[in-house]
Amino acid sequence: MKRVNKRKLGKTGLMVGEIGLGGIPIQRTTQEETNKIIDECMERGINFIDTARAYTCSEAYFGHALQGKREAFILCTKSMARSYEAMKKDIELSLSALQTDYIDIYQLHNVKTEQEYAEVMSPNGAYKALLEAKASGKIGYIGITSHNVDFLESIIDVCPFHTIQVPYNVIETKAENLFKRAIRKDIGVIVMKPLAGGAIDNGEVALKFIIKNDFISVVIPGMASVNEVKENSKVVKEELNEKDKEYIKKIRRILDNDFCRRCGYCLPCPQGIDIPSCFVYEGYFDRYGLASWAQDRYEKMNHFAGECINCRRCVAKCPYGLDIPTKLKRVKRIFGK
Repeated sequence: MKRVNKRKLGKTGLMVGEIGLGGIPIQRTTQEETNKIIDECMERGINFIDTARAYTCSEAYFGHALQGKREAFILCTKSMARSYEAMKKDIELSLSALQTDYIDIYQLHNVKTEQEYAEVMSPNGAYKALLEAKASGKIGYIGITSHNVDFLESIIDVCPFHTIQVPYNVIETKAENLFKRAIRKDIGVIVMKPLAGGAIDNGEVALKFIIKNDFISVVIPGMASVNEVKENSKVVKEELNEKDKEYIKKIRRILDNDFCRRCGYCLPCPQGIDIPSCFVYEGYFDRYGLASWAQDRYEKMNHFAGECINCRRCVAKCPYGLDIPTKLKRVKRIFGK
């Protein structure tokens, strides 16, 4: 049985399988299936697990499945907490749910703007709690995740993090320059959304496209079955063949004018709608099979897709020419408002 190749995760020095286990879809499976997934990952050399406080039962399922196997895995989780007290609480909740006394990497989850960054890095911000947890041995390293490549570009030369995690796939390639800058600073690069949130239907080509690049440390496709682990672990670093290249051209033609890259250029919306998040939740509902979780997260937004007044200011600002008001109508139909 071929095992996944290892790469160094930047300045952490941790050796991770170039293909890791993304934990979002674990929410739609069972504890029994999660146990089997972890066993299969061990067999195939997949040793990096990504989860989050926001992924409902994901931490707890992994925590149970890792009993007696904890040392075989590099465990990475994250929190949306922005304040010191909230992050301190979430770290303890993660340790409890994961049934461990240490977490290898703890990340600030989806920091999108310089304003949010200033908040987490303030004297009473979340970063302070992470530093304390690191000093006490509860976490090993600190990372940051974001869907906003421009924001990470703006801080990459001065940020204190050991890892960054951003979307990258055959449709979303903007992060390549960011990755190269990160590698020069020995910051580990974790790639999420390798299948563009389920929009790309050929997982083998999608993963080949990513792991052929040396500036990637690990890519984390979401996996919710043993078969998905088996199929993804077969992908090896090699050049794309002509058939692969033709598929990529085809999928780009199909998605280029309809796929939201979450760049945020459409913001601010006069109605206060967080447009990129609307489309993220739509993807979780429509393509991830996480309808109830997506609905719950959507309900917590301050403004909804149905509040769009079709002013079309967002269309004028979108660098990809998306018909955003029409796409928001679909979001409204899905979520009911």
